[in-house]
Amino acid sequence: MVYPVFAQAACEIDFLQRRQDSASKFNYMQIQSSHILVYRTDNIGDVILTLPMIAKLKQIFPQTKISVLCRAYAAPVVRYCTDVDEVIELESITGSVKDFLKQSDIDTVIVAQPDRALTKSSFSARIKHRIGNARQKLYLLFYCNRRVRFSKGLSDDHEAQINFNFLRPYGITAIPDRSEIPSLYHFNIPVDSDINQQFSSYAFNLVCHTKSNGHGREWPIGHYQQLAQLLIAQPGTHMWLTGSAKEGKWLEENAQELLSLPNVTNVCGTQSLAQLTAFIHQADGLIASGTGPLHVSAAIGQRTLGLFPPTRPMHPGRWAALGTRAENLWIEDGCPGCRKIETPSCACMQRITPEAVHKTVSAWIKDKSISN
Repeated sequence: MVYPVFAQAACEIDFLQRRQDSASKFNYMQIQSSHILVYRTDNIGDVILTLPMIAKLKQIFPQTKISVLCRAYAAPVVRYCTDVDEVIELESITGSVKDFLKQSDIDTVIVAQPDRALTKSSFSARIKHRIGNARQKLYLLFYCNRRVRFSKGLSDDHEAQINFNFLRPYGITAIPDRSEIPSLYHFNIPVDSDINQQFSSYAFNLVCHTKSNGHGREWPIGHYQQLAQLLIAQPGTHMWLTGSAKEGKWLEENAQELLSLPNVTNVCGTQSLAQLTAFIHQADGLIASGTGPLHVSAAIGQRTLGLFPPTRPMHPGRWAALGTRAENLWIEDGCPGCRKIETPSCACMQRITPEAVHKTVSAWIKDKSISN
């Protein structure tokens, strides 16, 4: 007996193969767009690392409108990017996405993050060009008609470079070098006078985003404490601990010694993403593991230090902070079973010493002093 669901799947796969064969020549014809919508409904760091690809599109097609569909919590920082013409919050679409697309003038969608429902809506709304990575999901092979094929897991490229593969349907095949990525970030971030007031009492304001909400391997909290103790010897240097309210509570319960130091202030849970972005922008430097605020900091040109394990897929080869003043630290050899470790930190991160991080921060302090 052939079960209906399996029979249907078999028919769909056969149809997809025939459709792929007949459309292969069509798929490589260079396309033109008047309004592009980029789907990026995942984490802040992933959204940030898509912006260089958008900047390249804007450079080559300055008259084309480029919109980004993202979640509400990520929207504020995307609105600061001058290459994006419109930011659409997924939560703001009151009806169906299909109806929203049909009523718009969007003629191209780039599925930068796989999402079955959104991709199907683009297909149902008959968006003219639907660009997606056919190697990621079977439904992308079916619903996208401008298919690209690439593997992230096998690539040695940075995430920001990998996103340029979505531009192949436009005839853009060159992947920029890592050194070119920082110049593709363009932001206009307003100055917040209240933040200036907060910072005015200190000569050097260092933002430390100690937690990662599970999105990166974390530097041990005890190392942040040792760093703060080392920085006490440098008068006027102050550490500001940022993060969510939940992360702030964790610090209160697990890092009392760090919070009790005179050169440390915990501001977790007190800022929106827009305020955090301005806070990072107006500070003098940021330290974090591979999490969203790290990539925000690097992208907006702040002094940034990323702390990473050397293990794929968390390694700096894929997720390093890329910016005009960004640096990264990691040890060469991973700890045993590093990839399978489920704890927030590991021996790889513990081996990045507070003294090594302090050396970088000391160089930043000197750099600011010379600049002033």
